[in-house]
Amino acid sequence: MKTIRLLILLLTASIYSYAQNSDINNFIVKESLLKNSKLAIIAADSLNNPIEKINGLYRFSVSGFTQEVKFSDGVAVLPLPLESSAFVYIKHENNQGTHSKLFYVYKKDGNLTPYAFNSLWLVLFPVILFVIAFLFRKFLIVAVILFLIFIYFNHSNGLSVGTFFETIFDGLKSAF
Repeated sequence: MKTIRLLILLLTASIYSYAQNSDINNFIVKESLLKNSKLAIIAADSLNNPIEKINGLYRFSVSGFTQEVKFSDGVAVLPLPLESSAFVYIKHENNQGTHSKLFYVYKKDGNLTPYAFNSLWLVLFPVILFVIAFLFRKFLIVAVILFLIFIYFNHSNGLSVGTFFETIFDGLKSAF
């Protein structure tokens, strides 16, 4: 009987240690349940179903700042609150590769609403403006003004030039 108990104890310990060292290959970002202007990262599978067995410390890069976040039952809360609407670029590297997502987090009345933003739009919008300006020379000034507004909007909402290019390169790598 003691050997069965010991076997069960070893089996549960191995399952627990396996769950702590699981890779996070996909994640979902939502507002924290406490409604304290903080974002929560939820570990998910490829179908965006939460994985509750993820526990422990994992390293994430949030808008260029690397930090350790503690997952408990598949959920981790980012330590810093958001003061206003902003772009948030979240990246996680593991043995399976780099997994990153760009979000525009809209803050209104204390509630956060993250919108996933495909990083290829960061490339397509300026290219479309360039093509329109090239084809229709009358729209050159309008295209330049729209491009400057695009750059100002990105920069004023937390998407720095370095993060902008990092987002584009990670998006292109994942596309191909």
